[in-house]
Amino acid sequence: MEWSGTAGGIGTGEAILAAEALGAEGVQIGTRFALTKESSAHENFKQLYLNLEEGDTKLLLKKLSPTRLVKSNLMTTVETAENNGASVEALKQLLGKGRTKKGIFEGDLKEGQMEIGQIASLFHKEETVKDVMSDLIETYQTKRHCIKYSFLS
Repeated sequence: MEWSGTAGGIGTGEAILAAEALGAEGVQIGTRFALTKESSAHENFKQLYLNLEEGDTKLLLKKLSPTRLVKSNLMTTVETAENNGASVEALKQLLGKGRTKKGIFEGDLKEGQMEIGQIASLFHKEETVKDVMSDLIETYQTKRHCIKYSFLS
């Protein structure tokens, strides 16, 4: 039996329910857990992302591996390089090694590659994993109950 799931853009109980309605048997949630108290991401990274607004990230690096970057000097440099037709090799050289680690785990907001999902702008406070799980489950169950009973009325 083949498993069907989804990743990307999932961070709420409503999104889990929507994925299920479309046939997914499971979801992968990254961004919301990266911003929890227990996450190994650096505090600088978490605080930056907990203050993002809608539109503060942009999908770039499509020739390498599509990655959503937060608006920064690095993002502008990458975007300019891509718009000027930079090759895969040129993009790899531009990024260098270890930029993601620098940004996410070392908290270097200037030299690090700051990447995260578009849904980061939905969350503005650091929560525990327990709180996130409780919210996901409660919201999913509440919305599912509403849908179930709206069809019965």
